Amino acid sequence: MTTVHDALLRHFADLRDGTHGDHARGRADKEALFHRAVALLDPHARRALAEADAELLLGGGRIEATGVRRDPDGGLHARWTLSWPRQRRAGIPPITLHAFYGAGFHHPHLRGGTVGDWPLNVFTPDQAAAELPTLRAIAAADAHNLVFLRDYRVIPASAPRAG
Repeated sequence: MTTVHDALLRHFADLRDGTHGDHARGRADKEALFHRAVALLDPHARRALAEADAELLLGGGRIEATGVRRDPDGGLHARWTLSWPRQRRAGIPPITLHAFYGAGFHHPHLRGGTVGDWPLNVFTPDQAAAELPTLRAIAAADAHNLVFLRDYRVIPASAPRAG
């Protein structure tokens, strides 16, 4: 069984070995792996956001994905977002899952809109599926941090129950 700790170990091996994956040393090879990782993660990112929508936003959210895009500085990124009416009215960002490979980075990472970086070392379907708990955690932490930008009422499931 693949675990989140396995992803950290792959991350450390990349740093130790100067590669990404088993062999990628050059930027072009690493970018090709990033494109594949985003494709592998897509259904899992959508699932994590759909779960957050159902459980936190009571089904009132909208999920969107950018696909892989190039940044002005030459890096690559892909975003999956979950927005909802109260969040938009509050003028705060959506819950975001962000895969990025910065121009000066050794390899890609994951983060949320308000959550810090997490290593992205995905090369197989099983490894992508194993990232689901991480994607869930990022989405949950992002939702938690967004509350601090406004207040708890921005999350529909936390609103007081009519009585």
